[in-house]
Amino acid sequence: MNVSDTIFAAALIFLVTVMPVHAGVNDAILPPPLPWHGASERLIADADDPWRTPAEASNFATTPDYDQTIAYVQRLARSSPLIRLVTYGHTPQGRPMVAVIVSSISNLKNTKLDAGVLHAGGRHVLFAQAGIHAGEIDGKDAGLMLIRDIAHGAARSLVDQVSFVFVPMYNADGHEQARAFNRPNQRGPDNQGWRTNARNLNLNRDYAKLDAVESRAQLALIQLVMPDLSFDLHVTDGIDYQYDITYGFNGRDGGYARSPSIARWLNLVLKPGLDHALGAEGHLPGPLIFAIDENKPDQGLVASITGPKFSDGFGDLVHRPSVLVENHSLKPYRQRVLGTYVLLAESMRVLARDGQSLKDAMSSDRNLRPDPIAVGFSLDKSPIRKIDFAGIAYDMVKSPVSGRPEVRWLGQPVTIPDLPVYAEVPVQEIARARAYWVPPTRPDIIERLTLHGIRFEVLKSDRSQRLAHARLSTARLADHTFEGHVMLSDYSVAYEIKTSVWPAGSIRVATDQPLGDLAIVLLDAQSREGFLTWGFFPEILQRTEYVEGYALAPLGEQMLAHDPDLARMFSEKLNSDPAFAMDPEARLTWIYAHSPYADPNYLLYPIGREP
Repeated sequence: MNVSDTIFAAALIFLVTVMPVHAGVNDAILPPPLPWHGASERLIADADDPWRTPAEASNFATTPDYDQTIAYVQRLARSSPLIRLVTYGHTPQGRPMVAVIVSSISNLKNTKLDAGVLHAGGRHVLFAQAGIHAGEIDGKDAGLMLIRDIAHGAARSLVDQVSFVFVPMYNADGHEQARAFNRPNQRGPDNQGWRTNARNLNLNRDYAKLDAVESRAQLALIQLVMPDLSFDLHVTDGIDYQYDITYGFNGRDGGYARSPSIARWLNLVLKPGLDHALGAEGHLPGPLIFAIDENKPDQGLVASITGPKFSDGFGDLVHRPSVLVENHSLKPYRQRVLGTYVLLAESMRVLARDGQSLKDAMSSDRNLRPDPIAVGFSLDKSPIRKIDFAGIAYDMVKSPVSGRPEVRWLGQPVTIPDLPVYAEVPVQEIARARAYWVPPTRPDIIERLTLHGIRFEVLKSDRSQRLAHARLSTARLADHTFEGHVMLSDYSVAYEIKTSVWPAGSIRVATDQPLGDLAIVLLDAQSREGFLTWGFFPEILQRTEYVEGYALAPLGEQMLAHDPDLARMFSEKLNSDPAFAMDPEARLTWIYAHSPYADPNYLLYPIGREP
């Protein structure tokens, strides 16, 4: 037994000895839960039901592993004409990525599936994915119960007008890294998967850059089925409170949204339906909860604008209705699973009633061409609203471990009146470009644009074009990696207008298209969510030609002697920057940068901007 195994075994023995029988492995260190019983408990199958799910069979103590989950949905598919399984990709470790299609369309088993088939007869499509963070697996077990009840229970009518596309284990490799000690801040199940995939990439940061094979397969699946409404099912981190099912989307409760018509529908149609259904079943729904200070929850909450690296932010940018669900990690697993079931089932009912108005909202937003377009956001100092917050009482107790006061949740409900909610707002906008030009030397960028479905023209022959080119005037790489990249930070750009020849194979990406906003955010040099910020162009930060001092020093003397303006700039630099004045290499580098020998591509972003 190695050292890590010894520590793991010792921790297990400790927790088992201090916890009561049947308690979850994390209960010894978690705050006390609020007692709960709700009407949704009627959804749990009886002990003698042959279709009882593995989670129900364990009384929601555990969740089935990959093989058990696939075996269960395979058995369901064999038993019902309403269910079909589709393998739409494979993980880095070779596991099939499986989607469950639930629909009442005729001949579901043998029809070639696409959006037209699933939307046939005026149907709408609900898409839900579970386990993108594989330790947060509530959605999987809720989905299994729901499709079971559609096939063999009282929920059959849910698919009369709605096709349900369900991904039970998006991050399947992370799902199989399950163990008892993966998420110490979460109450159940006892075998939780891992947050990242087998490459240690967080798939919920990969919607725009598309590094992972899972992300590419998932995007292709979504493009195939074209859902009207999508849910990304998670479990929270953070503070304690009374809400058990929280959810949000850009534009919730008056916040900023790139898709305002969709946000209006989600606020005025979906949210009232979900909140009423969850409340009627004994759950307490709420908005996404992010505290400004987790040790001072009465200071207020943050309503963030999520960017396109996240599922809901990406959906907002491409005008696809997308909702992020965050069940509260400190609520019992049973309660969280049942709440997710209610949320999914009610969403199907709302789509059946009002799905056409959502389609109209999507069409309206896809015709928008905002100018200017927001590319940077920051927290506003004034609250967007105040709420009576259903919180939990707490004390601050100095910990002998950390040496500082730590929050201790007491398990007692309290209401915090008029809690301010601060929203992020646009703080940087740019004029909408007509198009972007990408050289054939960047097939990786062209590939990602293609995967996204962004339309572009491929140059069949060389073409001369006058464009704006961004040159970085300051640039610094981050001192740590983020999702497999070293990000570019603290940079600004200045534009140079020039005419150059673009070789055959270059592409012109027009922004007058439904995915034009996505193209702008990915390609514009000023976007803080684009390929440049992600660090896709480190080569522009490198000088590739040099001049020795024996040649550069006399060159500089000649330049300064014949150019009074340059001589004045050099003198001002010497007088204002003592460190520069004392650094011979910096002085020579300055001369080189102002000489005709300077590298014209240094700090030059290779993607052109057509104003």
